[in-house]
Amino acid sequence: MAPLQAPKPGDADGELRTHLNALRISLPPAEPFADGPTEICPVCKSSRYLNPKMRFLINPECYHRMCESCVDRIFSQGPAPCPIAGCGRTLRKARFRRQTFEDLKVERECDIRARIEKIFNRREDEFTSLRAYNDYLESKEDITFNLIERVNVPATEAKLAAYSAENSASIGKNAVLAIQEHSSLEEREAAQREISRLSREAARKEEEDQKQAREAERREFTQLVAAGKAGPDELLRQSQKVVLKKSTARRSAAEKVRLQQGQELKMGQSKDPFSSISGNDAADPSFTIRGLKAPVVVEEQKPYDPFGGMSMDTLYYSLQPNYEHPWLENARNDAVITAGGYDVQEYYARAMLEGNAGLCCFIADEKATAGGLGDENAVATVGAADAAMEEGDIDMSDDDT
Repeated sequence: MAPLQAPKPGDADGELRTHLNALRISLPPAEPFADGPTEICPVCKSSRYLNPKMRFLINPECYHRMCESCVDRIFSQGPAPCPIAGCGRTLRKARFRRQTFEDLKVERECDIRARIEKIFNRREDEFTSLRAYNDYLESKEDITFNLIERVNVPATEAKLAAYSAENSASIGKNAVLAIQEHSSLEEREAAQREISRLSREAARKEEEDQKQAREAERREFTQLVAAGKAGPDELLRQSQKVVLKKSTARRSAAEKVRLQQGQELKMGQSKDPFSSISGNDAADPSFTIRGLKAPVVVEEQKPYDPFGGMSMDTLYYSLQPNYEHPWLENARNDAVITAGGYDVQEYYARAMLEGNAGLCCFIADEKATAGGLGDENAVATVGAADAAMEEGDIDMSDDDT
């Protein structure tokens, strides 16, 4: 670059030229175009500069980028090893896809997390305590971290496979529930959008009706004033009354339509098993509340009772283990009697029960209680007995004479 000339006397730009010459400003030399490493296929060395329509694909097996032409040329005949030096993993053409994120580490982490989420898909409402749920999340994140950072991958993969095989039923069930929840959420959002659209249309129609009503009232007012049928003040009062009445009717009709639409939406949500909306205070129809599963209290198993809890203890007497009586001594000691299984204790129990069976039983009180209860069967039985007493004995013989 040629140096600037010295300023001439009286030149207005002389001082500026002096400063520019002192700075010796010069442009950097133009560098030739060079493709970055992400714009060149590592297999065929093709550049996007020469082929702007070239697309790069990746395979989740190894995440090596290559152009679409190389994928078609290498993997069209079937699975083949990765052409990148040092990889050697077997790849399939069906798994190649376009890259979503610019950073391949982020791409790989997202794929791993999506894979783990499909297996560890238990919900919070399946746990009875917050500690158990947090431990489950921690173990899930530990497996994810090991796979992302390549820490003890074989053992982690074995643990993941064992968990998947052990909980295959619950994994499939939760996957179906997730699909149903997603579908239900889409239906609720579509219903909400439809209600919003109908509300906008109703408001627009109401505004047009009001405009047309004002125009009609203005024309009618002008015609009445021109005909001289009433004074301006009286016509103005009448028109205000009419306007107020019509606007009130329109607002009532619009409010009725909105209430009806809200009721229809709530009825649809009440039939939806994945919607937790209840009552009239639900503000967001897409909001769902979940929590821990209610703990199930397991009662302690009691010993088996053949009498079903019925007490065999006596109330009015105590059965003694032995009663002194000469006849009972022979029954206790005679082998002929005891060989058949006879037990004197059974005789004790039966004798005491029969001797005390009538204690604290008052017939008069029982009759009064039965009459107060109004037992129809008891009344009918008493009536039949009285009738039999009045008629005398009934002849049950077969003789007709």
